[in-house]
Amino acid sequence: MFGEVLVASQNRVKISIVSPVYHGGGCLRELYQRLVPVLEGLVDHFEIVLVNDASPDNSWDIILELAAADPRVKGVDLSRNFGQHCAITAGLDHAAGDWVVVMDCDLQDRPEEIPRLYERATDGYEIVFARRKNRKDGFLKRLSSRIFHRLYNFLSDIKTDRHVSNFSIVSSTVVAAMGELRERNRAYSVFLQWLGFQTSYVDVEHGERFSGKSSYGLAKSIRLAVEAITSQSNKPLRLSIYIGFLMSAVSFLYAAYRVIRYYTHGVDVDGWTSLMVAGVFIGGLILANLGVVGLYLGKVFDESKHRPLYVTRQLVNMETPDTKAQTGSPNESTS
Repeated sequence: MFGEVLVASQNRVKISIVSPVYHGGGCLRELYQRLVPVLEGLVDHFEIVLVNDASPDNSWDIILELAAADPRVKGVDLSRNFGQHCAITAGLDHAAGDWVVVMDCDLQDRPEEIPRLYERATDGYEIVFARRKNRKDGFLKRLSSRIFHRLYNFLSDIKTDRHVSNFSIVSSTVVAAMGELRERNRAYSVFLQWLGFQTSYVDVEHGERFSGKSSYGLAKSIRLAVEAITSQSNKPLRLSIYIGFLMSAVSFLYAAYRVIRYYTHGVDVDGWTSLMVAGVFIGGLILANLGVVGLYLGKVFDESKHRPLYVTRQLVNMETPDTKAQTGSPNESTS
């Protein structure tokens, strides 16, 4: 009995790599070839969990090829495109390691930096973020990233670092805590910061994109910022209240000013002009506030459906998972 426990402990996966894949066909083989020597020099047992987020290229075929050649490569094929952060969640649900590294598949997150993250984590930290130096992204990507973080930091109660992304290492304790957060609008690094735990940062070199191009343009970054803000903070609602009070005060002061001018200087007021301007302005303000409220109501509606975060189409090199891992639903019991 003791021997079986000892063998199981010795064979336990130490590090899981979780990487969401979309348009990754051109870089998956290179990712594997760079990951394996790094991990073999670091721990005895590891796994590489590649999550195909319904990539339209041949990414899943390459994942099957790698998994057939190396059982340490695990494949998760989602039934449709659920988005990067839901794909990360699927990978975390299927990861078995004591430590889990989340990284992009395009090799801008360099595998050679993993030992430094792992070394810092073993110093007593449960979350270690990679802080990117000298970002190799194009101008539009850097601009969209800057806008995202500026908007998020201004309109939320959590301050984020734009040089920090999903590239990180976390303990299995953190992964278990992440598993309890099943909101539909997800932001992995923001969730990690909300969870707390002992956190550290390591400055890393940001690699060149091996192939393809980023799907995060300016419009998508702004949309993600709005979704993240309305999912994580009610500050926009508070701001709409403050703006309403401010406009009431400004209107009262302006009315008082016009009355005083009329009685002290005899200046007539053109009623239709001021009424039209005030009506258009206040009407626009009301519509904007209704839009903010509508966004929050939409989030409540989405969450009330209790739909799974993702649905898997196929699993490769994995033991039979529980229902939650197959569907990403928090409401299913473990079989």
